Amino acid sequence: MDVRGVEKSFGSGAARLHVLKQVDLQARTGEILMLVGPSGCGKTTLLSALAGTLRPDQGTIEVFGKPLHAMSGRALTAFRARHIGFIFQQFNLIPTLSIAENVSVPLLIQGVGARRAMAKAREALEAVGMGGRWRERPARLSGGQQQRVAIARALVHQPPLVICDEPTAALDAQNGEIVLGLFRDVARAPGRAVIIVTHDNRIFSYADRIARMDDGMIVAVESNRPGETPHFVHETVPFHLPDTP
Repeated sequence: MDVRGVEKSFGSGAARLHVLKQVDLQARTGEILMLVGPSGCGKTTLLSALAGTLRPDQGTIEVFGKPLHAMSGRALTAFRARHIGFIFQQFNLIPTLSIAENVSVPLLIQGVGARRAMAKAREALEAVGMGGRWRERPARLSGGQQQRVAIARALVHQPPLVICDEPTAALDAQNGEIVLGLFRDVARAPGRAVIIVTHDNRIFSYADRIARMDDGMIVAVESNRPGETPHFVHETVPFHLPDTP
């Protein structure tokens, strides 16, 4: 994923609010990239732009070579359905469906037959340790278990980009570690990148890199990989990460 010079504002005239300011960022396959910063700094807006649900006013966003900023609405919807998996803070599971039916939804949207979609959903649940409870509804599960179901739903169609919004905010430390362990396994899949927006400093050690935001800008990128040094960015100067080694 390659983001160059992205800007986004809301409102007009004197009330115009500049939320993103010349944001440059890259996500590498095989890594977990965490996006952190104070509330109101633009993290959620940037996440929405990366997911293709919000168009930037200026700049480019390419995901696996496809220009999200230039796609038509229909093409963008189809691209998101096949290439991007979403994991939300509040899980967003449908309470009237079994967890297997919840997980099958992304496949059904793509036109996969119901029987095959359910078989794939059960495989995905098995991978996150929830295979034995596939018939149950979300209300019978703990928060940590519901988050694992949400992970299975995000991965069932094998998307190369997984985007997570505060995935551990509603979890205790033990369940948070379980969920992050799953994310680490997910990120190691060939050709896949994982981006996590979080305030939870308990999980920073799971990141390969941490991009820090403030006032609508990326101000630093820190690496947890041996041999890589942090990139500190002056507020008014965009930056470019080095190519993947």
